[in-house]
Amino acid sequence: MPIANAEIARLLREAADLLEIQNANPFRVRAYRNAARSVEDLARPVIPDDANTLAQLDAIPGIGPDLAGKILEIARTGSLHVLEELAKEVPRGAAMLMDVPGIGPRRARALLERLHITSLAELERAAKERRLRDLPEFGERLEKKILEALAEHRDEEHRLLRPVAAQYGELLLDHLRAVPGVTQAEIAGSFRRCRESIGDLDILVACGDGVAVVDRLVSYPDVEEVLAHGSTRASVRLRSGLQVDLRVVAEESFGAALHYFTGSKAHNIAMRKMGQARGLKINEYGVFRGQRRIAGRTEEEVFKSVGLPLIPVELREDRGEIEAAREHRLPVLVELDDIRGDLQCHTTDSDGRDSLREMAEAARELGYSYLAVTDHTPSIRVAGGLDRKGFLRQMKRIDTLNVGLKKMQVLKGAEVDILADGTLDLDDGTLQALDVVLVAIHSHFDLSPREQTRRIVRALRHPSVDIFAHPTGRLIGRRRGAEFDFDEVVGAATDHGVMLEVDSQPERLDLDDVSCRAAIERGATITISTDAHSIANLRYMRWGVEQARRAWATAANVANTRTLRQFQRLLHRER
Repeated sequence: MPIANAEIARLLREAADLLEIQNANPFRVRAYRNAARSVEDLARPVIPDDANTLAQLDAIPGIGPDLAGKILEIARTGSLHVLEELAKEVPRGAAMLMDVPGIGPRRARALLERLHITSLAELERAAKERRLRDLPEFGERLEKKILEALAEHRDEEHRLLRPVAAQYGELLLDHLRAVPGVTQAEIAGSFRRCRESIGDLDILVACGDGVAVVDRLVSYPDVEEVLAHGSTRASVRLRSGLQVDLRVVAEESFGAALHYFTGSKAHNIAMRKMGQARGLKINEYGVFRGQRRIAGRTEEEVFKSVGLPLIPVELREDRGEIEAAREHRLPVLVELDDIRGDLQCHTTDSDGRDSLREMAEAARELGYSYLAVTDHTPSIRVAGGLDRKGFLRQMKRIDTLNVGLKKMQVLKGAEVDILADGTLDLDDGTLQALDVVLVAIHSHFDLSPREQTRRIVRALRHPSVDIFAHPTGRLIGRRRGAEFDFDEVVGAATDHGVMLEVDSQPERLDLDDVSCRAAIERGATITISTDAHSIANLRYMRWGVEQARRAWATAANVANTRTLRQFQRLLHRER
């Protein structure tokens, strides 16, 4: 079985972290990081025994023969020799220190050399004992921030972003479906409900031979530890730390079991109460009237037994979905196929990895009618933001490109930084020349909620602004994001015709589902964009659509389900 690309990328990043702590050549560190990113972007798993794989990897920009060989080594063995050698000099746990905001390689090296800290637990202990503040480049303020970050990290510990978990889970499903007699196999739990991060994977299989399925799981090459091993169930931990729980059920119980193990717990309790009111018992084995099973082969049967239509999995959080189903008010949720264009992407003109033409042609191949190119503005120095002259040059190139494109149009755009005082990082003349203007916050996250609200509202009132991109600026598990009066910001957006974005980048998914639903209920129009920095990132649209579905969004709520002409009517309403 192939190893998940996410696992290969994880080991390459760990090697890069240890090299950086060692103060190794920065070009070597960057090469490992770029290779990890490239592997993650691959559409298919790396197949080690394919004769063409080495040449294909070598051809990817920034990888080359040496790193291609290391990628194949991981794909074949699940390990990396150079990483094991590095770990003899720098404990592998030290790499985790760099996951804490404010601790880069230099500070991680200081923690290792001066305090011999090699784990997050040791870091927390030292911070509580006030031993960090006296280290160079630390101080009392950073010590306090580290403690706050570690407290937040505990909530996200051992959780994977949904797209990463998908790579592990989908390979496992293929592995288990190969067992003779398996008729169905699905991932249930919070993964199936499309939660943004996953603590573990619940896999459900329908098969008459439970022992064969269980044995197939525990012999999976990526299993590091077997936690439980029975005749119809098993629990294992993968090398990544991800726990996988397996249940094997009979075909006639699969629908009931899928509903039960998908959850959520609150949704299941509400369903069981509805069943009890009808004299029914609903559990993972089926729906029973007394001792007689009356339903359970499919999920539709389970819902029908209590008088409900099938409720989409994304809505099963006990947030009103049962009442809506009872009253025939369930929304027809937006689908990936409804999306007609992508409204945020970056090119090599700023911090993207593919050119303007390459991004446009890739979007056309996806069947899109339009693509907004939205490179950064000058204040985002690390992203190589464009100034007025840079955008004007890009606009001319877009005009030329559009002449040759068929069935698609590239929109001239920008992701404009909102400065600390709420003004925009681009002059009004350039803003007015653009087709679509996104604004976003990339700094000053520590402003008070009142100051942050004032800053954002001022930006949204600018007559050229069309979309508020990744509104909170959060990074899941790494940065909480800005705090502001959400109602006031949504009110300003709707009043001034500004759309709110659901950013599909896996570490963003911003707006979150709860905030997105609240915005829709307030009358806001949303966009779903990939924030793509490469051709491969354009496939991230899937994750944003799932997030919007959890927010009860319909196609009518999403601006980029419209035709180009219909979408253009939403732009620059006050210009």
